[in-house]
Amino acid sequence: MESETNAEKKVFGQKTNHHPLKDLNVNNVSSGMISGMLAMTGPPAIILEAASVGQFTPGQTISWMFAVYFFGGLFGIIFPLLYKIPITGAHSISGVAFLVTMTPLFSFSELVGAYLLSGAIMFIIGISGLFTKIMKWFPKETIAAMLGGLITTYVVRLVSSVNDLAVVGIPALISFFIFTKWIKRVPAVLGAVAVALVTVLVTQDIQISPLETQYVLPSVYMPEFSTTALLTISLPLTLLVLSNDAAPGIGALQSTRFNPPIKSIISAGGLFSMLAGFFGGQSANVAGMMSAICSGEESGPRNKRYMAAVVSGVVILLFGIFAWAVVPFIQALPISFVSMLAGFALIGVLGTSLQAGFSNQKYRLSSTFTFAIALSNISFFHISAPVVALLVGAFIAKFIEQNKE
Repeated sequence: MESETNAEKKVFGQKTNHHPLKDLNVNNVSSGMISGMLAMTGPPAIILEAASVGQFTPGQTISWMFAVYFFGGLFGIIFPLLYKIPITGAHSISGVAFLVTMTPLFSFSELVGAYLLSGAIMFIIGISGLFTKIMKWFPKETIAAMLGGLITTYVVRLVSSVNDLAVVGIPALISFFIFTKWIKRVPAVLGAVAVALVTVLVTQDIQISPLETQYVLPSVYMPEFSTTALLTISLPLTLLVLSNDAAPGIGALQSTRFNPPIKSIISAGGLFSMLAGFFGGQSANVAGMMSAICSGEESGPRNKRYMAAVVSGVVILLFGIFAWAVVPFIQALPISFVSMLAGFALIGVLGTSLQAGFSNQKYRLSSTFTFAIALSNISFFHISAPVVALLVGAFIAKFIEQNKE
């Protein structure tokens, strides 16, 4: 039995010469489409909110959208083809949620510089093999609690948005529960967003100016580096990507008996994030939930599941290429509807974060402080609430809770 497992690892962890198109089937195409659509429902709304509060120009906003989807999709095409493993690429939704609090505080050039530094840090962590060691510095409970505090506001807005736009929100919410209970093949978020989109197009007057549908070429932006941006944006962004995207993504692959190249995945995520950074995008990396979808049994035979990740990557890449048309469309939608999309996209993440953050009695106090500080959105000497939350949480965990008798 042991030799059989080792043989499987050799097959599902190294390159082969098999032609990829021959491995396409209904199962992996279906899973890939679902994975790709999951990345396109909800996260774009959060990007637009971060761009709005940061007062980005239309060109900067479109370039950001292009960067994270194009390079995230490219990551998700190259790696599964290279290793014949469903390593699915996207960008960090938790990173975008974090940036909503950051974009008003820094110039666009400073943000670009911070993204580049974050990618460089990730690359160094990847090639040095420090991934597992770094993650031990901060208890996973405090990281989860910090993320929970960050995104609670979005889920609360979901409730108010359903109330404000009931004709759309109520059918979407009912659909969410129906998909959760009875139609488990399709993610509940995707089902709810699909129903909400159809309903809003039927019931609301959506008007897009012809001038807003013209092609806009993504731009390369020059970075501006600062110590404040490094400490306030780069380090926490790196930690969010590693803990909420890389760790779950790698874990999902390992749990389905694949043998992912961890160093390559982390270091390449750093390089792709740096490429995205030059265009104003915060990250392009392995995706957690999407890797779980593409590597699961629903994607068909294990030796062909990697094509689900490829299909997902193609869908996401095309979404990035057409960001110039997608952004004006989303901006023309009612504000309550956009908030609804963001809330649906993050409700599952919130539940998982709260469960992980408060599951260990030993770290209950540090998790509570971390959650409350992140939720408060305070700032000390330009140090953002998420960073303060992590530092306070780690301090309490290390010096208070670990020393309790």
